[in-house]
Amino acid sequence: CRAGVTLAAERATRGAFHFPTSCCTEPAATMPPKTQQKTKEQKMAAALAGGKSKKKKWSKKANRDSAMNKVLFDEETFKRLEEEVPRMKVITVAGIVERLKVTGSLARKAIRYLEDEGHISRVVKHHNQHIYTRNTQAEADGEGEGAAEEN
Repeated sequence: CRAGVTLAAERATRGAFHFPTSCCTEPAATMPPKTQQKTKEQKMAAALAGGKSKKKKWSKKANRDSAMNKVLFDEETFKRLEEEVPRMKVITVAGIVERLKVTGSLARKAIRYLEDEGHISRVVKHHNQHIYTRNTQAEADGEGEGAAEEN
């Protein structure tokens, strides 16, 4: 196009704006042909057909099954408590809930019971997070003396 070449020269003489009219020899861009519009009857039929689709469901969350944990110890669960829990390295309420499938309040009472019996010992107590560990054989032997000194 010649307009780009003469544009700089004409700006200097005339001003800042130059609108080329017939100087461009490039063909104009062709537009695609218009599509045929639908008639009123076709639009009405399309609207009626579209209403038969299923309604959108907004809730796509996965339904989580609520845990049905035990609220009381039966004989088998209590036996597992006395056998398995004192062998765990880290004993917490969450660990007992997960392993024995009991409620949190029952797990807390079980931990207190095992601590009173001398099967486990407390490592950390921070607010409501209590962490316990198993008693080793050396701690179990000297526990009578150590318990009196700590309290």
